[in-house]
Amino acid sequence: MIFTYITNKIGGYNQLRSIYFKTNYSIIRKACLFLNKGLQIESNSYLPFDNTISGPLNLPHGNSGIFISGSAVIGKNCTIYQQVTIGSNTLISSKKFGSPIIGDNCILGAGAKIIGKVKIGNNCRIGANAFVNQDIPDNSTVISGSQVIVGNTENENKIYQLGEQGWGYLSNGKFITETDKTKIEILCSKRN
Repeated sequence: MIFTYITNKIGGYNQLRSIYFKTNYSIIRKACLFLNKGLQIESNSYLPFDNTISGPLNLPHGNSGIFISGSAVIGKNCTIYQQVTIGSNTLISSKKFGSPIIGDNCILGAGAKIIGKVKIGNNCRIGANAFVNQDIPDNSTVISGSQVIVGNTENENKIYQLGEQGWGYLSNGKFITETDKTKIEILCSKRN
């Protein structure tokens, strides 16, 4: 677990990725690649640097078992839980040949699988263990079992947690303290 320890001291996968892209020194880039490879082995994950990620990923349970294809595209402020696969379809005869494109502010529940050239719209929720192999419009929710798209509603995809300053959520890798008193009351009442 030495790679996990070192990467966490640096600031986690997002910070390691950021250092890799910001530096002009090949030795630092090689060190970042080495640490990331070790992190992937320790966590049974695949989080390469050659994909496109618009903002820091929110990884509430770390990167355990997460697989992100090297050619995937992920928008800003996405939350990805453990055991998620965002995988390419490389069967040349397939209609969905290619890699997923995930919009901004999406939540991918534990064990969700998004495979092939599909587009997940902004503000979508992909439920735990759901399998997605078709395009999903903005503000949709997909549940497990048979792929079902539930309505087109405005989703507020903030995963709340109780921090040192009170209730808040992660946005672009930073903890934002909630100030809306109504939401805080709801959060407090659901906690009991």
